[in-house]
Amino acid sequence: MAVRTLTIDGKPVSALEEQTVLDAARDAGIEIPTLCHLDGATDVGACRLCLVEVVGTNRLLPACVTRVAEGMQVVTTSERLREYRRMILELLFAERNHVCSVCVANGHCELQDLAIAQGMDHVRFDYLFPKHLVDVSHPRFGVDHNRCVLCTRCVRVCDEIEGAHTWDVAGRGSRATVITDMNVPWGSATSCTSCGKCVQACPTGAIFRRGSTVAEMDRDRTRLDFIVTAREKKQWIG
Repeated sequence: MAVRTLTIDGKPVSALEEQTVLDAARDAGIEIPTLCHLDGATDVGACRLCLVEVVGTNRLLPACVTRVAEGMQVVTTSERLREYRRMILELLFAERNHVCSVCVANGHCELQDLAIAQGMDHVRFDYLFPKHLVDVSHPRFGVDHNRCVLCTRCVRVCDEIEGAHTWDVAGRGSRATVITDMNVPWGSATSCTSCGKCVQACPTGAIFRRGSTVAEMDRDRTRLDFIVTAREKKQWIG
């Protein structure tokens, strides 16, 4: 497989031609913020938090779906990028009802961590305060659509790792929501295997274990990594 050489933040980097800028940066020890990216699942470039500057183009490019190229010069940190990332986070907070102090994922939330890391201390946009449902019809899990950031991690892990395809997205824009089966209550979704992979993948408190209270929703992502690695290396075959 061919190797490409590029620079990321001025640092010379070598990467396989099929790798993305995000992969190459992480291999080089350079962290790029992400929210919809999940190791082992297909990247969709939905959250736009991993936008980077590439010399020679005026457009900002999502690092998770941009392939490395020979001679590419990537900038991951600049005032322009910081402003974009902060604005994206503020829009996410304004679009739904993210009240961290009463969230099961408080202290274990990737959205909260990103806001802190990007220095977001207030939201400059009007809050929409939508009235979304909390579905606790499933005997083990629940989904609070007020906390959902539409990263579609649940959709992708259910489809690509579990193979059930219980989750999907309905609607567009700020009215879009994740749904189960043909938009039935989660507890009535016959395709759901109750494996809990969506619970492990969710970056916020949107999908949670029933009975969890404030700050109790810690997740173990190594379970997903284990399954993906085992499949890739065919460790299931004795």
